[in-house]
Amino acid sequence: MVLNLRKTGKIVEIPLVQIRPCKTQARKYYDAESLQALARSIRYNGILQPVTVRKVTAMEYELIAGERRLRAAALCGYTKIPCIIITCTDNQAEVLSLEENLQRADLNCFEEAEGIHQWMSREQLSPQDAARYLGKRPSAISERLKLLYLDDEEKELMIQAHLSERHAKAVLKVENKTDRRIVLSDIIERSMNISQSEQYVEDYIGQTLYERMRMQRRKGVLRDIRMFHNTVSKAVTALQVSGLAAETEQYDDGDCIEYVIRIPKTRTVSTEMTA
Repeated sequence: MVLNLRKTGKIVEIPLVQIRPCKTQARKYYDAESLQALARSIRYNGILQPVTVRKVTAMEYELIAGERRLRAAALCGYTKIPCIIITCTDNQAEVLSLEENLQRADLNCFEEAEGIHQWMSREQLSPQDAARYLGKRPSAISERLKLLYLDDEEKELMIQAHLSERHAKAVLKVENKTDRRIVLSDIIERSMNISQSEQYVEDYIGQTLYERMRMQRRKGVLRDIRMFHNTVSKAVTALQVSGLAAETEQYDDGDCIEYVIRIPKTRTVSTEMTA
């Protein structure tokens, strides 16, 4: 669907203090390193592409596209930024903001899903209507909205681990929330790629409840063994530092692990002489 917009036809420099963020901006997460890189580029090359705004009052403009450029310009100490002014409705402004982010891949998949969902709710749009506006298939819109079934903590874990949308779709196949958290933690801990994650989820879903419980118990036992080993090692080291020649031996026969600690009854005497 083509939006009928009017532009001023010229680039105007507008003070940053007169530009407010788009009230329906979908982006919530800004990568600090990426923003600093853009700021360095602006310091060296200047702003190569104007941001897009619309006038809302005599002295105020609303940002439609280019929020990263605006933020980076502020980091550089700019007080004004080149802008293209357009005339559009609230709905058109929201569509343009979404389009800008989608085309530039500026949003993570969860921000895209939340932005599309909020826009559809406000405008009472069906997936078919949204697809026509955004130039996507209705099934693609529906698939994206399914990502919102993940809770905020799960989304944050995935963002911090730099997991992809396909990772998220694989995790969503696990319906039980407790199981889903286990699967997600394993995927992150083992740095699984997409195909490994998809296979892991299929295998996990195929397991019986008993097999899952046994696997989790084994993980818990292994974790406890590691903690015990670390505690013993620290204790032996402390004895050695105090002058006792403590020794430890470990035997693993497959079914159990045996620890033997030998502590002499007398302390070692240093042969070093002080001057």
